Amino acid sequence: MTTDAATPATRPASSVAVAFCPAPPLLHPAVEGRAAAETTRLRGACHDAVAAVLSVRPDVVVVVGGGAAAGERFGPGDAGDLRGFGVDVEVPFDGRPRSDGRRPPLPHLLAAWLLDEAGCTATRTGVGPADLGALLASLPGPVGVLAMGDGSARRTVKAPGYLDPAAGPFDAAVAAALAAGDAAALAALDPAEGERLLASGVPTWRAVGAALADRAVSARLRLDEAPFGVGYLVADWWSR
Repeated sequence: MTTDAATPATRPASSVAVAFCPAPPLLHPAVEGRAAAETTRLRGACHDAVAAVLSVRPDVVVVVGGGAAAGERFGPGDAGDLRGFGVDVEVPFDGRPRSDGRRPPLPHLLAAWLLDEAGCTATRTGVGPADLGALLASLPGPVGVLAMGDGSARRTVKAPGYLDPAAGPFDAAVAAALAAGDAAALAALDPAEGERLLASGVPTWRAVGAALADRAVSARLRLDEAPFGVGYLVADWWSR
């Protein structure tokens, strides 16, 4: 499906493929331990979305997610670990870790793991939402983007943020935008409402939407579930 919207301030590369994936710690099998059916479906959908992005053979894959300060960038030699989640696992962002490397946030580490699992050999660059548009505008196509972020963590009474009746409709609107390739709808998401509903993906989704708002987008929604009271949305886009 396609959509046209207002022209953003900066125009991205000639061809951009995007995988939208959530970033819960349990996405990494070492954190979860024994796999549940829900996480097996989640990982499968993420792997398929990443494979779709890599099928365009990008020279660069941009990872965008929360936790990165404006102007901060991650690349070769940077690495982190999952010790805060009870497992002694190091996760390199791109290549062999350096002793002086930066420590990327969890969304970027999980993205790096997904890219490693997919056999990605492209150069990787990690940024926060504030820097996505300018970076894409500076890169020749094709470019891959891995956009990491969760939906609302208030979908059920057992959710991290307890139940909020607005959480389901909010995530449903995001799912509809992802399924339709509606970049303008993503760009227009209310950041205050996203923060209230503990939807950590909103800044990232808004940044992708703004960067692609004047583009024709082909879209596929692969997963829309909330098995643990948190919205998990997986999709892939291709724009030209």
